[in-house]
Amino acid sequence: MSAASGGWPSAARLVGVGLGPGDPDYVTVRAVKVLRAADRLVHFAKKGERGNARTIADAITGPDPARELPLHYPVTTEIAVAHPDYAAAIGAFHDRAAARLIEVVEAGRSVGVLCEGDPFFYGSFIHLWLRLKDRVAIEIVPGVTSMAAASARSGLPLGWGDDVVSVLPATLRYADLVERLGAADAAAIIKLGRNLPKVRDALGAAGLFDRAVYVERAAMPGQRIGPLAAMIEDRAPYFSLILVPGRGRRG
Repeated sequence: MSAASGGWPSAARLVGVGLGPGDPDYVTVRAVKVLRAADRLVHFAKKGERGNARTIADAITGPDPARELPLHYPVTTEIAVAHPDYAAAIGAFHDRAAARLIEVVEAGRSVGVLCEGDPFFYGSFIHLWLRLKDRVAIEIVPGVTSMAAASARSGLPLGWGDDVVSVLPATLRYADLVERLGAADAAAIIKLGRNLPKVRDALGAAGLFDRAVYVERAAMPGQRIGPLAAMIEDRAPYFSLILVPGRGRRG
């Protein structure tokens, strides 16, 4: 019997479930309801791995192979994101994944797509949503973002008073980073990876380097927080970002 008849919390047949940054204590009550009731738990992962979102959900559901439907990326870091081959491979992957989910929904199953952080905050789920939003009823369960977790775990308010807070992908051109950082009172810089040296230079050019805080694996095992100036590496792992906390600008 479909979980929709046994406690499924939504009229939607497919739910993008935000699971927060890593600590299962940050998973919302509504997300827990979806995790427990869904017929299928879908999660993105590198081939041969379960994925961070599924690991978070383990604390609520435990391993449940009968309900799991992994979506394995064809590539992750093997090809540069800007390379045409990467876009082609990932686009085809999302097309296949969306078609598979339609099959599951049309078979009468309720589907929870597990998402790290928040589904609509730079999430891979957005690519599925774009392909499915006109074909199936979808609900979005928001989650705690890595940016919010990093601010909380570092003990630094990201924005207050009249601060203008910018969220900047490190993949932006250097000149764009400098311009946007120069106009912001506070910032969160994501997608660091091999762009870390460029971000360091941009923060220096914008006069913000001394305020910058590096956060790695916020709310996960192995959490690392400290001044960016103390980080000597030239490449950051996937679960990392830089915060420039606000100062409470007035007027």
